[in-house]
Amino acid sequence: MIEKTDKYINEIKEISDNKSIFDRNSPFENTLVYLDKGNVLGFLIYDVIYEKVEIIYIFVRKECRNMHIGYKLLNNLINSLKDMENITLEVRCNNPSAIHLYEKMGFKKVATREKYYCGIDGILMEKKL
Repeated sequence: MIEKTDKYINEIKEISDNKSIFDRNSPFENTLVYLDKGNVLGFLIYDVIYEKVEIIYIFVRKECRNMHIGYKLLNNLINSLKDMENITLEVRCNNPSAIHLYEKMGFKKVATREKYYCGIDGILMEKKL
């Protein structure tokens, strides 16, 4: 089950491998949570700013990867958007699984951000809606 909520924020913070994303305090932030029997298996954090959506972070528990949870979270987000121009995200160039997923979902590479992730290039991707 996917739920748009922030009531699982403590569990999300506990399982996340990137604690700094919780320091943002963005008024535009939204969270989708993938639940199974009340347990958080993954989540997607995104901002909606006017007619644009920016995916900030997608996380799936290590033991739950390759179960299409990331796909389901992204698909839920894309299908819920009305009157939006595009969705953007950044991904590490050394993360072929994520890049493949995003391309499968219709995202296109639009730019490379050199050394964006502590010396690792980032790829800016966009999906026009």
